[in-house]
Amino acid sequence: MTLAEQVASTRRAVVRLLSQKVGEQTDRPLMQLLVLKYIHVLDIHSQAVIAERLLIDAPAVSRLVDRLEEDGLVERRAGENRRCVRLEITDAGRKEFQALQRATEWLDEEAKAYLAPEEFEELSRLLEKLQGGLQRLASAPPGPNPCGPSRKDE
Repeated sequence: MTLAEQVASTRRAVVRLLSQKVGEQTDRPLMQLLVLKYIHVLDIHSQAVIAERLLIDAPAVSRLVDRLEEDGLVERRAGENRRCVRLEITDAGRKEFQALQRATEWLDEEAKAYLAPEEFEELSRLLEKLQGGLQRLASAPPGPNPCGPSRKDE
């Protein structure tokens, strides 16, 4: 199995387990809780950036935020210009976010059952290193096309 396949498979297992654990505490879908996390913990206040992080399109994020706003968990505020809004989490949103926080803490403890403490720390360190390197690679300008110029390049 390739590294990409291993990461994708692990991601599916993590999402499945988090969804199950979150479902024990709230009826709110995991994606909505992730939006709350991005706003509250990662200090991301733009729907476009949230869409990029969640790997979904902007209209899907807009629908997620609409629902969170209807439920009083998020507020849209004026942004830097008229076209932008700034997302802010409410106290009710922070309380709802705690379900995700508890679930991720539970998952960390479960993962530690399969790895020795030093293995867990090493895996965490290696994942951070790999993530940083791949993020730099993804943000680098594209290099020359090894197959020659495309029609776009001509």
